[in-house]
Amino acid sequence: MSKQFTLNVAVRTQTGRSASRRLRKANRVPAILYGKHTKPETLSIEGAEFSRFLKTVGDRAVLVELQRSDKPDKALSFLQEVQRDPITDHYLHVDLQEVKENEKFEIRVPVHVEGESYGVKNQSGVLETVTHSLRVRVLPRNLPEAITVDVTELKVGETIKVSGLKPVPGVEFLDPKGQPVISCVEPVAEIVQEVAAAPAAVEGAVEGAVAAPAEGAAAAAPAAGDAKAAAAPAAGAKPGAPAAPGAKPGAPGAPAPAGTKPAAGPAAGAKPAAGPAKK
Repeated sequence: MSKQFTLNVAVRTQTGRSASRRLRKANRVPAILYGKHTKPETLSIEGAEFSRFLKTVGDRAVLVELQRSDKPDKALSFLQEVQRDPITDHYLHVDLQEVKENEKFEIRVPVHVEGESYGVKNQSGVLETVTHSLRVRVLPRNLPEAITVDVTELKVGETIKVSGLKPVPGVEFLDPKGQPVISCVEPVAEIVQEVAAAPAAVEGAVEGAVAAPAEGAAAAAPAAGDAKAAAAPAAGAKPGAPAAPGAKPGAPGAPAPAGTKPAAGPAAGAKPAAGPAKK
């Protein structure tokens, strides 16, 4: 039987979003207690106490006794759902389900693995938990904290199903008998290929880095020879012939001799030359 815990709760008289926000600002968590034979009851739990409770419980299936200030008797229940803010990670709301000591109830119980699989140890297999929690019907006094599955004899290619689980006294499994719980599978082929290809990729990168300077040097040698061959005719070329006597330099429409610069025009803003002086 799982261990019982106690939580101090207070009755809420106001409901709605505004009332819930005010409770959270006061470091209290809004909660609802659902009963099989009674109406839902609105409660609130002190935030720090609830955080300590969850850290102690972990993922185990446990029963919780709710100590209410307005009633002397305790209500036996279990956690049905806990809502948390995805950004601040604060607790937003808690749903509790009331149970009776002499009545069976349904609850999800976590699956815990025990032992080292033969397939993992000797066949390089990978253990895979397919079903993380199982739905059971049980009396409060027979509630187990977890369903323990022994995987010592599990080999690669084998699967433990609900029908193959070890019977637990007073516990009735409600999941289909053929539902897989834990399997031992072969390692993924892509992962093995990537690990094997990693050294080859490193060797190829090193060879490419060594070959790159050699190829660059070989390509630079022909380029230097081509540059020298192109410069040889220019060095042996004869200078351009002088202009014919009497020719006017810079005649409009006439092409300039090779190697000469065109005549510069008058500078911008310059005054025209003065005519002959009057007598």
